[in-house]
Amino acid sequence: MDAFLHKSENRGHVKMGWLESKHSFSFGNWYNPKYMGISALRVINDDLIDGHQGFGQHPHDNMEILTCVLKGTITHQDSMGNHGGISAGEWQLMSAGTGVRHSEMNQGDEQVHLLQIWIIPNEHDAQPNYQQIKLDPREQPNQWHLICGPNDNAPMHIRQNAEVKTAVIKKDQALAIKATQHINYVHVISGSVQIAEYTLNAGDAIAFLDVVDMRALDDAQVIWFDLPEVKD
Repeated sequence: MDAFLHKSENRGHVKMGWLESKHSFSFGNWYNPKYMGISALRVINDDLIDGHQGFGQHPHDNMEILTCVLKGTITHQDSMGNHGGISAGEWQLMSAGTGVRHSEMNQGDEQVHLLQIWIIPNEHDAQPNYQQIKLDPREQPNQWHLICGPNDNAPMHIRQNAEVKTAVIKKDQALAIKATQHINYVHVISGSVQIAEYTLNAGDAIAFLDVVDMRALDDAQVIWFDLPEVKD
């Protein structure tokens, strides 16, 4: 199987006071020309945010910003009038469109763990919008759960020909991976899995084109990006 393997130790590691982050792709002050994104997937930041800290008001435009909270609760507020908490097992999708300002703050005492994911849209200067769902894959393991996609069957609508799915897989169980678009990119959140001849542990990721089965070597959670072929 032809594949691009992205090991956890090759991610950018940023520690600045209240924030510890691991960047799968070039972001902020961490730059590596080898890791600039896959297809329309531009950012996966694995963030640990200390209590009573967070990202103050700042702007975005023309980006699909997906947040997956793994531990704790982050409080979101934006210029569209949305204000509330996103807790572990919940997902937030903010389509920045023509422009939006927002903040993401940990108002509790305990550290928050989340993934912040950016996907480049195929529609620019659209009306900004906000979506949020509760979908905890631990409640229904060993199956794929669609988080967002371009069609009406998706719990949240994304402005790109891409689907994002997640699964919790129990040890020795397997799931098939078959892209509806063109490119598979699988990121391991926790545990370890086997994909073809590759063993992936927490923080590892792999991009490939084939149809394959993924088997859990330990209880694992993964996120699967089904991505279009993007031409330069």
